[in-house]
Amino acid sequence: MAGYETTITNPDMAGDSVAAAPEAEQQTRVLPDPKPADKHGWWWGVGRRKTAVARVRLRPAKDSGNGGLKVQISRKQLKTVEEYFSEPRDQKDAVAPLKITDTEGKLDIFVRVHGGGYMGQAQAIRLGLARALVNYDPNFEPDLRDAGFLTRDARKVERKKYGQPGARARFQFSKR
Repeated sequence: MAGYETTITNPDMAGDSVAAAPEAEQQTRVLPDPKPADKHGWWWGVGRRKTAVARVRLRPAKDSGNGGLKVQISRKQLKTVEEYFSEPRDQKDAVAPLKITDTEGKLDIFVRVHGGGYMGQAQAIRLGLARALVNYDPNFEPDLRDAGFLTRDARKVERKKYGQPGARARFQFSKR
């Protein structure tokens, strides 16, 4: 199977002469073929941040403009992003890949998320949603990668060490 081909221009070479090296100015990158949906018609993506894990599944909306992002609390209980996250920062973080790819309202998105805090969960949803969108349509990858939504933030809390009250802090030293 042949992949999609896209041309990426290098903005650093904009001032150089074009006659010198036209190959150096443009790089050709082959995008993978779109992955087929699973047997139920869903595209999946998993996102992680700190100890939060988000499993995201999406499909084209049945009614145009009625798609949305729902957080699945239990088997039958769903909440919108605005109901689930109280902070506007977390609400924007969770739907940011949809705004960049201009797919807001065009897809049905369901998320199962657990672990971590609200901010970690929002960023895990962002990564999982970006990965699911790339599986759905590989043409979204350059925009999502440029925005930093396909990069996993590997920072975690450092473990507590023995003989200390925390990871780095030491008990107060007393000379006498």
